[in-house]
Amino acid sequence: MPKKFKITDELGRLDKIVSMLDPEISRSRAKKMIEDGDIIVNDSKKKPKYETKASDTLLIKDVKPETVSIKPENMPLDIVYEDEDVIVVNKPQGMVVHPSAGHPNHTLVNALLFHSPLSSINGEYRPGIVHRIDKDTSGLLMVAKNDMAHKALSKQLKAKKNLRKYVALVHGRIKEDSGVIKAPIARSPKDRKKQAIVADGRPAITHFEVMERFQDYTLIECRLETGRTHQIRVHMQYIGHPIVGDPLYGPKKTIKGHGQFLHAQELGFEHPRTHQLMIFSAPIPEIFEKTLRTLRVNNLLES
Repeated sequence: MPKKFKITDELGRLDKIVSMLDPEISRSRAKKMIEDGDIIVNDSKKKPKYETKASDTLLIKDVKPETVSIKPENMPLDIVYEDEDVIVVNKPQGMVVHPSAGHPNHTLVNALLFHSPLSSINGEYRPGIVHRIDKDTSGLLMVAKNDMAHKALSKQLKAKKNLRKYVALVHGRIKEDSGVIKAPIARSPKDRKKQAIVADGRPAITHFEVMERFQDYTLIECRLETGRTHQIRVHMQYIGHPIVGDPLYGPKKTIKGHGQFLHAQELGFEHPRTHQLMIFSAPIPEIFEKTLRTLRVNNLLES
């Protein structure tokens, strides 16, 4: 379907703005689409270098998605569990889960395809992927090797029957020992690369418990009741305690050089074939543990 955008704060070169508004369109593809007349501004054709203005209306015509050929890649995988139906993998921080316009290769899916056949339900871009975690988040993912498993696992996610626990280091000292954040999430109207708390967004619920307090930080465990894009990151920013090292939602002044301190530590689901409850855990990355040891020495507060 055609997509229509009203420019508000997004000012700059047209090709750059299009790639910001629609993350599925790379800047190079946006340039070609503009030149081909598939993207128009205020009902007229513009050049890629056109500088957008407030109140401009952008129309992205209904264009077929770019075809990609996802190639299996022989990359190391940290497989926690595997059988004929499912794979549980511990994804490293910095790895993208599946190919997209900005990340055509070197993703988890590329590595998984080299290792094993995957379900076809999510199409060419996301074979086997039942749920995702962000590039900068480490930890556990369940992957379906066939369509039967994919359908069963997706049904559990929709029914909120899965266990998904994360460990996060956040800015500031959280006074409460535990809490529940209920705030709807949708794409930010100001920045298309971000999610935000939006009144008519999709319901989102995050439970958290304090594990350890430091002078300027708090270590928490989060349990997802829903699974919205960037949910924990947006919710923690919303209550004034953004994730340490978060490049989108965190402050610039943070613990440098170690990436985002968010780890999917525990994952549970009912096996699609045996119906047995299966629970897996993965230790936090060494750099995460090392940072905690440093904080304990330098500025530990009594929990």
